[in-house]
Amino acid sequence: MLKDFQGLEVTTDSPEVITAINIFTSQALSYGKDAEAYILQGIACDPDCALLYGYAAAHYLAQENSVAWQKASLHLQAAQRNLAKATTKREQLYIQAIQAWSAKKIDLAVALHEEIAQEYPRDVISVQQGQYHYFYLGEKEKLLCIAERVLPANRENHYLYGMVAFGLEQCHQLVEAETMARTATTMNRYDPWAHHAVAHVMETQGRVNEGIVWMESLADTWENCNSMLYTHNWWHVALYYLERGEKDKVLQLYDTLVWGRAEKESPKDQVGAISLLLRLELRGIDVGNRWQQLSTYLISRLHEHALPFQDLHYIFALTRAGHTDLSNEMRLSMHKHALSIHPYLRHKWLEVAIPTARGLVAYANGEWSKAISQLKPVLPRLQEIGGSHTQRALFEKVYLDAVFKVEKQEQSIHNLYAINLKLNAVLLNTSIKN
Repeated sequence: MLKDFQGLEVTTDSPEVITAINIFTSQALSYGKDAEAYILQGIACDPDCALLYGYAAAHYLAQENSVAWQKASLHLQAAQRNLAKATTKREQLYIQAIQAWSAKKIDLAVALHEEIAQEYPRDVISVQQGQYHYFYLGEKEKLLCIAERVLPANRENHYLYGMVAFGLEQCHQLVEAETMARTATTMNRYDPWAHHAVAHVMETQGRVNEGIVWMESLADTWENCNSMLYTHNWWHVALYYLERGEKDKVLQLYDTLVWGRAEKESPKDQVGAISLLLRLELRGIDVGNRWQQLSTYLISRLHEHALPFQDLHYIFALTRAGHTDLSNEMRLSMHKHALSIHPYLRHKWLEVAIPTARGLVAYANGEWSKAISQLKPVLPRLQEIGGSHTQRALFEKVYLDAVFKVEKQEQSIHNLYAINLKLNAVLLNTSIKN
């Protein structure tokens, strides 16, 4: 029995496995691009270590696509075969949590992560995955609490400071969030999640110029990030420039550092690109053929339904790119999926995600009134489908733009009616005189 750098016992006699776990943990907490390589290296060193398979499965599940899910399933099967060999309660609880995640029993998964946080507060990987679930459940208070609860046991861990900071920001405790994230960055400049938390604070407070300086001064540290956080942090930079009205700069960032550096098959990278294109169009900016270019990578997303938040982006992009048949197919698939899943998640799909999808499709088709009628009732519940305040604000912007367009149409009709009345009056007056 050996311990990892967090002081947590692992059922293995291999120092090489501990080294692999230590590096994997650092990679996962820093959103590094080499996490997969190290956990697979650990498995090669000790094929009987159940925890390694649990870590690998979690890594693949977080990629949110069917190909990665198949890999996760194989690793979970291996974890189950070796579970009896895991001699610590923590290892067993962790594997159970990942199995629950795979089965989409998210309520069970978060309960297990909470239990681990309570009994093993040094297990920051488990806390990170608990935060992941709470983020997409729209449970911002719980996202904060699970990280804050273990902070006293991890005062030296700057990654946890960044995790707490993001929770504070989501709970609108902006001053505390920025202080915590800056502390994390002072402890270790290479902490991209802490940078990200400050970006959110500055955006919320309208500190656009400061946000650009902050993010660009740290951007050199993102080179070792996986594409998800690399492109997402640059996405935040692009939003600052969009707020300044620098459309050419935003398009350049999209082409070079957002979609340009994306893993084109990555759901999170796709979502970031979609949301940026839509934001550009809401500002009246022509994005050329970028919708068509991006949409070719969305075909495999039609029936995955990893997260309702992501499906909303996909179905809008497919519609906006002119793929009406694919959009219709996906909408029907979403409904079928909603009826088949665990009741804990079902209502989020049926009552929030699917009406929102109908509204977004209507907007993409230029059916403004229909978009309003579908989106207006669900706006107060958008938090239930997850995402950050900044990300969900996009759907509110779509609704407001639809309202603006309808009012503009009505005003145009009113003006035309008034002109016709005046013209008819002139003609009548002329006729009388003649």
